[in-house]
Amino acid sequence: MDKEHWTHIIKARSGWFDLKLSEIWAYRYLIWVFVKRDFVAAYKQTILGPFWFFIQPVFSTIVYTVIFNNIAKLPTDGIPPALFYLAGITAWNYFSDCLNKTSSTFISNVAIFGKVYFPRMIVPISVVISNLIKFGVQFLLLLGLLLFYHLKGANVNPNIWVLITPLLIIIMAGMGLGFGIIISSLTTKYRDMQYMMAFGVQLLMYATPVVYPLSFLHGNLRTIALLNPMTSIIEAFKYAYLGGGEINFLYLGYSFCVMILLLFFGLILFHKVEKTFMDTV
Repeated sequence: MDKEHWTHIIKARSGWFDLKLSEIWAYRYLIWVFVKRDFVAAYKQTILGPFWFFIQPVFSTIVYTVIFNNIAKLPTDGIPPALFYLAGITAWNYFSDCLNKTSSTFISNVAIFGKVYFPRMIVPISVVISNLIKFGVQFLLLLGLLLFYHLKGANVNPNIWVLITPLLIIIMAGMGLGFGIIISSLTTKYRDMQYMMAFGVQLLMYATPVVYPLSFLHGNLRTIALLNPMTSIIEAFKYAYLGGGEINFLYLGYSFCVMILLLFFGLILFHKVEKTFMDTV
């Protein structure tokens, strides 16, 4: 009797470090299916649809300008306030969207996870990629406003460091993904994490120089701010496109190391939890 030949064999993972990352490449087509799903579902049955990509950062910029510049009188290092806030919002939104959406991976996809097998990491990876679309649209809005102020002769000085933009995006995506899948894994057992995320990300934003420059902080406050791995990313992004802020490769290296650690522990915990999460969700 001829032996049966199988095209794919599903086996239980044998240990903590048996991550089977090669499966993600084998199912790469599915990533694009989920990317399309996320993009279509985000603004389905809305009147303005993808225009929300523009509306959200514009309204946030207006609110921040009124509150933090006109009322609180926080400095912007000589950069036009609208441009300063939009630059911070554009970078921060990508990180926070990746973190928020990946942190609910198991809870949001429990129905499909319980019906068919595929590498569960496909879902958070697709979220990180689909968020690039939103980032790209908001980034174009930032470039348009930057050109407008440059033609008006404002104090904005884009420089050669714009070339590190892909590196900054990779670090933000990696930190958002790593931290998000850690939270997602913990949420399957501790639902409190869902509620903590709502205001935790907002608090983290105010601990990051998004609505104020790093130069505004001194002493211990500055040291604490620099320990936040997103601080060096936001500052480098502003420095590259606006000429304000500062770029510090030591702290960028620190942010990169934090990203690697978050991804490492996140992957291990995620794959450990996915074996039994259907029993706890």
